[in-house]
Amino acid sequence: MSAASTETSAPLPTAGGRVFFQGAPPGVGCVSSGPINGEDPVQKKQGKVTVKYDRKELRKRLVLEEWIIVELSKLYDCEEEEMPEVEIDIDDLLEVNSDDERASKLQETLIDCYKPTENFVSELLCRIRGMRKLSAPTKKGL
Repeated sequence: MSAASTETSAPLPTAGGRVFFQGAPPGVGCVSSGPINGEDPVQKKQGKVTVKYDRKELRKRLVLEEWIIVELSKLYDCEEEEMPEVEIDIDDLLEVNSDDERASKLQETLIDCYKPTENFVSELLCRIRGMRKLSAPTKKGL
């Protein structure tokens, strides 16, 4: 052992039956008994996961999905829970090359809707223009 390691572990005077050791400040070192800087470690972990995705693209996607739900409930004249199962896969639409193919794919999905769907389809196609397909997050090297 070196002289430096003996200095950091040398006991200081006791107070009330407790032994204190001189060491690194809290939050520095190998093991910590509690959260660093008062932050919840679970929240920190969630932040790391979210950073791997493009937050702006996720926000756009969420807004679009909420818009789709509202518009479908208008088209089917019912609440989300009562709506027939209609699956509109945005990533699937983004894989298609032309707007005409996307429109026909959407029309097939909405075949059971008795109201006109042309406005919904054209608005959705306009909204997905410029969006990117979401891919799974990549793992960073350990």
